[in-house]
Amino acid sequence: MTALALPLGRALRAHYKDFALYALLLGVVAWFIASGEQGLGYHWKWYRMPRYLFTSEGGVLSAGPLLQGLFVTFQIAGISMVLAMAFGLTTAILRQSSSFAAQMVARGYVEFIRNTPLLTQIFFIYYVIAPVLGMDGFASAVLALSLFEGAYASEIFRSGIVSIQEGQWEAAYSLGLSRFDTYRTIIVPQAVRRVLPPLTGVAVSLIKDSSLASTIAIFELTQHGNVISSDTFMVFEVWFTVAAIYLSITLPLSLAVAAMEKRLKVDE
Repeated sequence: MTALALPLGRALRAHYKDFALYALLLGVVAWFIASGEQGLGYHWKWYRMPRYLFTSEGGVLSAGPLLQGLFVTFQIAGISMVLAMAFGLTTAILRQSSSFAAQMVARGYVEFIRNTPLLTQIFFIYYVIAPVLGMDGFASAVLALSLFEGAYASEIFRSGIVSIQEGQWEAAYSLGLSRFDTYRTIIVPQAVRRVLPPLTGVAVSLIKDSSLASTIAIFELTQHGNVISSDTFMVFEVWFTVAAIYLSITLPLSLAVAAMEKRLKVDE
């Protein structure tokens, strides 16, 4: 028996009830899906799905419509994440400012964004602001997602900043550091380390929210799925595949959040 088999065997014996319950749950879900299929009289066509993931022309394999949409989703989410962090950190610092005007601007931004639907914000930016500024749909979606997630990130940053002990500020000022240098060299690095897990959660939320960019005709993953399902009537196959792609992106990030929370908790 190998060294790997011994811990695996002990884990199976220690948690056999959990494994049995998990298998029972999977069986109930499979029965539920099978019953629904029989009730609908739906004929699955999974064999047609690979062509929408990969295409082959002249023996050269290339990305199909769904993966092309996934690349656009990555672009939207990546740029929006960088901007959201910038908006969030700036807003959090303004909330901690001694300036009444800065506090009101930051608070007004956070409250407006958090208390209005993201879809409404996307439409407002695309139909009202974008024509004035000459932005296209992609830039409108990025700006809307950045502002939306930035409002939530600002509260996370602020919680990290206020968690830093007062002695850190006093030590920085005693060394002659300005307020800007205190934030840059002492406060923000420590605050970011403390709030890294919830910030990663914002990234997960942003990836899922990027699907709303399809409402302004951005051909990202959800929009490609919508077009394919309309053309082929393979509603379940297409949307299950789209959901699986989103899950394959967000699940590793969620696991990374859990690992970071455990690691940072141990280190502290």
